[in-house]
Amino acid sequence: MPEADTHRAADLSRERLDYTAGHLSEEDAPADPLTLFGSWLEAALAAKETGTLPEPTAMQVGTITERDGVWRPSVRTVLLKGFDPSGFTFFTNRTSAKGTALAAHPEVALHLHWAPLQRAVRVEGTATPTTRAEDEEYFATRPRGSQLAAWASAQSTQLPDETALQTSYEEAERRFAGTDVACPPFWGGYRVAPERVEFWQGRPSRLHDRLLYTRTADGWRLGRLAP
Repeated sequence: MPEADTHRAADLSRERLDYTAGHLSEEDAPADPLTLFGSWLEAALAAKETGTLPEPTAMQVGTITERDGVWRPSVRTVLLKGFDPSGFTFFTNRTSAKGTALAAHPEVALHLHWAPLQRAVRVEGTATPTTRAEDEEYFATRPRGSQLAAWASAQSTQLPDETALQTSYEEAERRFAGTDVACPPFWGGYRVAPERVEFWQGRPSRLHDRLLYTRTADGWRLGRLAP
């Protein structure tokens, strides 16, 4: 009897879920998308407390970058570290692939997916670096291990072997032994000023709710998109 083909893909055509968690109407939507985002984020944080949503601030950041003469999209996951009327904030190594991309083209897309709540939020906007004071203030709140890792990792660069990162981390430990870890000069935040914010709520039979806020000269315009 021939051995089973362990590389054969599962029948993904049968994978599906019918959404039944809620409904999102224009009548219930506030005039400002950040008000709605705040209430949805509170629900996501509450879901973490009940053990149903492990990382509610996980956020995908999409950029465009040039590689081999071709402009290509790129996406990665960061953690949302703040939001207010001026935008959505995250922190990273500014010499990383995402930092290099943002320096060349600050237009970005953000995506948060809260699967247990059958909700998602999409943001399109422009990223600007946060101030050095903001960078240092947030960096000081990070666990010491994460602070040392910021110095140890030349993010997005090729490592010679699997021990190189640990070696660099141990060097950072020695460098800052007995003292506070300073915020690296190459490390900091970005604030994405939203221009379009879409709220997605899963609905039965794929008739999902999609409310789109678009920034105008007078504020925000609200509309509904076909799923």
